[in-house]
Amino acid sequence: MAKSIPKSVSHRTGRIGSRKSARRIPKGVIHVQASFNNTIVTITDVRGRVISWSSAGTCGFRGTRRGTPFAAQTAAGNAIRAVADQGMQRAEVMIKGPGLGRDAALRAIRRSGILLSFVRDVTPMPHNGCRPPKKRRV
Repeated sequence: MAKSIPKSVSHRTGRIGSRKSARRIPKGVIHVQASFNNTIVTITDVRGRVISWSSAGTCGFRGTRRGTPFAAQTAAGNAIRAVADQGMQRAEVMIKGPGLGRDAALRAIRRSGILLSFVRDVTPMPHNGCRPPKKRRV
């Protein structure tokens, strides 16, 4: 029979070491993706590892209310609340998409007290992209 591997138990707390330790993150990147149907706010460190995220759907908004500015503001507030505990003071903001939640999410980020080094619009724009389909013959 195979030997069982003993779990590492901290002698001070008596708890199994499954809980993640809170890292101190002084600077990060806030990605806001605002579509017409939903707004997703993702907060990463400078290397791109996700620390926290939230969306209008996870905040309890359903259907057409997910695309509203208030839902985007709530999603941004929820995502920032988690990283404020980890000590984030400075951030860069990348905004993508044409949705209504762009400005509301940015306003919520500004109000949170995090210093913004820059705000960049990274919405993908086609440089005369794909060839259009052939015209219909009648």
